[in-house]
Amino acid sequence: MQATDPYSPGLALQTEGGPERLRARLREIKDEIGSKELSRMESIIDETERSGESIRDAISTRLMEVFKADRSRGCFGLLYELNGSHLLTQVSARLRRYASRADGRDVLQEVFFNVYRYPHRFNSAREDAFRVWSAMIVRNTVLKHLRSLSRGGRSEVAFEDIPDQPAPSSPSPLNGAIESESREECVRVYLTYLQFYLEFYGMLSDREQLALRLVEVEELSYRDAASRLDIKLENLKMVIFRARRKIHRSMNRVFEGRSHDCRPARDPRAVGDLPVKTTEDAHSESGMAVATQWNGTSASDTARLGAQDAPLGSENQDSGGVGPASSQVGEGNR
Repeated sequence: MQATDPYSPGLALQTEGGPERLRARLREIKDEIGSKELSRMESIIDETERSGESIRDAISTRLMEVFKADRSRGCFGLLYELNGSHLLTQVSARLRRYASRADGRDVLQEVFFNVYRYPHRFNSAREDAFRVWSAMIVRNTVLKHLRSLSRGGRSEVAFEDIPDQPAPSSPSPLNGAIESESREECVRVYLTYLQFYLEFYGMLSDREQLALRLVEVEELSYRDAASRLDIKLENLKMVIFRARRKIHRSMNRVFEGRSHDCRPARDPRAVGDLPVKTTEDAHSESGMAVATQWNGTSASDTARLGAQDAPLGSENQDSGGVGPASSQVGEGNR
């Protein structure tokens, strides 16, 4: 049938007699769309100021609304005839934009299949609603088609576009000299990279060096290396990541003419050797901070005044004073 033939030109409303052919097609499916809807569509065709595209958009919107209500096969076939040509143009343009060699007619069938599957998502609030909605379906269908090709690893290439195999080049003294110099330069650069890597590897902490050696040299799994180091698997991954990042950044800085700035990581097991503050020390420090803020002096001024007034403070303690501040207040009163 013409309604399902992808190679048919469809209804071209821009040509002479196009609106009348559309009127005849609408009357053929009068039983499916109803007399009221047919009169409404014919009134759209009778508006002389409308262009062919405007008639197509308005009639397509009404046909899609009828198809949404009762799934009329005649309405869907006429939708294909009206919009197949310009939707194929949109599909082909998008495929060319993504440099795809897929057949546009295959994608067009998927577009109308989605139109058939999701009529409940159509909203006929606008007169050109079908044109806008179908353009969105074209975009999503093309992208889905391209993703399916990439996942399958398939790509279509025309036979005439396959390049001929190049003829094997015969060896010449010039080519031999170029290959020899390139090989020597590659070896020199590779040794330079290895030298810098070894230098910055030696600047890492013992635990970082051991983690890298277990994973990169002995090729142990992360889980086995974590057991050897007696640390959690997550901690080992972080140690290796930070060690590699240090080496990479240091090499980049050296190649840019800056200092390497590579420092070993602190061993977390050494934290237990540091002095730990007791609760009494914390309360003492917080009390000193509050007293310093109340007197309006800095910590160094408080220490200096306490050293100068220590004898005076000891005498006031015998007489019931409260320290250097109370003695100064007493002298002011005298």
